[in-house]
Amino acid sequence: MRKITFDIETKNLFQDVGSNNPTDLDISVVCIHDSSDDSYSSFLEGDLKKLWPIIERADMLVSWNGDHFDIPILNKYYSGDLTKIKSLDLMREVQNVLGRRLKLDSVGKTTLGKNKSGNGLDAVEWWKNGEIDKIIKYCIEDVRLTKDLYDFAITNGHLKFSDFGNIKEIKLDTTEWEVPQSATMTYTLPF
Repeated sequence: MRKITFDIETKNLFQDVGSNNPTDLDISVVCIHDSSDDSYSSFLEGDLKKLWPIIERADMLVSWNGDHFDIPILNKYYSGDLTKIKSLDLMREVQNVLGRRLKLDSVGKTTLGKNKSGNGLDAVEWWKNGEIDKIIKYCIEDVRLTKDLYDFAITNGHLKFSDFGNIKEIKLDTTEWEVPQSATMTYTLPF
């Protein structure tokens, strides 16, 4: 099963665009891990045409908050509908069990002992300062953390979080995660 784990960074913030709609934001970079060759890649906004064939050949997209944030933004740039590709949003999986959202940094730190290397506000500042390499490095590290959490959950059936200093497990049913979804049409078609 070919999985594309991905994350995006934006050029701006909700307060910059006067909206809480993710599609009003603009992409600075998309970073991915492709399970077919265990590679990490980055795509600036002008390079997205190179990303689409990779995503279209994916059996599943893996993200943290991708269903709510990343996929809607990507769809703004894509001629089809990326929601037609099977998506596994780890944050949504956690939320379905706990009834609340958790941050990638919190789950990564508790489950794997790995922290994020920055935050989205940093990435926007780096964009404004022309520090593209910093954005890419940060974004790839988020992809790596998301991929590692996915792999941990598949192997162990849970992730962990800290609840007021007490480490708790989030039991996840991963039995359907790697079952391919049948697709009979090209994603670039508008229907």
